[in-house]
Amino acid sequence: MKKAFEMLKKIFTDRKMAVVFALGFSSGLPLLLTGSTLQAWCKDSGLNLSSISLFALVGIPYTVKFLWAPFLDHYTPPFLGRRRGWLLITQLLLTAAIASLGFVHPADSAFVVALVALAVTFFSASQDIAIDAYQIEILDPEVYAFGNQLYVLGYRIGMIVTGSGALILADHLPWHLVYLTMAGCMSIGILTTLIGPEPINQTALRQKATLRDSVWLPMKDFFSPSGSHQGKALWILAFFLLYKIGGDMATGSTTLFYMDLGYSKSHIGEVAKVFGVGATICGGIIGATAIMALGLRRSLWTFGVLQGLACLSFAWLSYYVHSTGSTSLVALASAISIENLAAGLGTAAYGCYMATLVNRRYTATQYALLTSLMGATRVFGAAPSGWIAQHFGWSNLFVFCAVASIPGLLILLKLRPPQEFARATEAPASTAAADVAAAT
Repeated sequence: MKKAFEMLKKIFTDRKMAVVFALGFSSGLPLLLTGSTLQAWCKDSGLNLSSISLFALVGIPYTVKFLWAPFLDHYTPPFLGRRRGWLLITQLLLTAAIASLGFVHPADSAFVVALVALAVTFFSASQDIAIDAYQIEILDPEVYAFGNQLYVLGYRIGMIVTGSGALILADHLPWHLVYLTMAGCMSIGILTTLIGPEPINQTALRQKATLRDSVWLPMKDFFSPSGSHQGKALWILAFFLLYKIGGDMATGSTTLFYMDLGYSKSHIGEVAKVFGVGATICGGIIGATAIMALGLRRSLWTFGVLQGLACLSFAWLSYYVHSTGSTSLVALASAISIENLAAGLGTAAYGCYMATLVNRRYTATQYALLTSLMGATRVFGAAPSGWIAQHFGWSNLFVFCAVASIPGLLILLKLRPPQEFARATEAPASTAAADVAAAT
């Protein structure tokens, strides 16, 4: 009991936790500005469903950010240090890109909008590379799991602002003013970067590395049969690609789904987004606690099954609205809460497992590789969802999403046995990976 109290005291008195929380907000802020919020703007502009869903492809930088992550690992800007220097650069460019998006219009040129949105996702993905590495390096290993949940909380609040907040504003302000307002919110992340500490634990490790080493060695460590994962690398990548694909496909076009059912943008902003993000946060907190009791492997199985089943809540909502003719806010809040609660549970286990796989010698590059696959399911899963819904109906889309969750679960049979998830959070720099104590 005394040890637990001391741990909580350390968590709530460590200013690094506040830094991680604020950077989580900065990381979550841009996502929906090129996702569901941009979809709503395009729908208001008269674009058809299939064309709008293709805008999900502007998220491709999230899926390939590992390609330039070694540059952020290798080069150090002449100010603020390696991590904070890159954070400031990417945040300033990201702010400018979001503001620029407010000066183009889908009705005038959807292609130009897509190009500017692509710039937003590129700088957002680059910011994520720096934040992910910064978070792992700045937090003490014994509090990493709690710090990660604070990061997720900040991330989700950022999504509320650019999802719920932006949609509510759009009912009262022109869309270009909405995007300029969202660009101004990036000042929170910029200020946090300026006042936050720079991690110093890996400076000596990186000083003598060549650019070739920064690109080659992380991949060699990850993929080599004698490296971190002992020949299981491809199975690990397949798992990260497929574990959440069903849920990501289901949620990729939900704003369009709600609007097609007859819900207003204000209702979507006030009910769906708030309840959804709130349920996701609760799922993350419950999930982090459950992992300590169930173990990581059992949690991955349990939460993965729940993620798949929860996709059916959207199919139920579609059936309910069409059979009753009622756009009930209670029904909307119930369906979205069920799906997002399950998604939060899955993300907690998913993120915890990801942290166990990263070698701290190559933090940015290896973490970017894994999170790129996480982004791939969000982008390539969402892209065809509009076409499927347009040709086969929303209900059939969500049933397909539930079935699509099965392959990711089956891959768990090929991965590490349960006892290997129980290694300590902090590993020496020479070991294969840094693992989390919460996995025991």
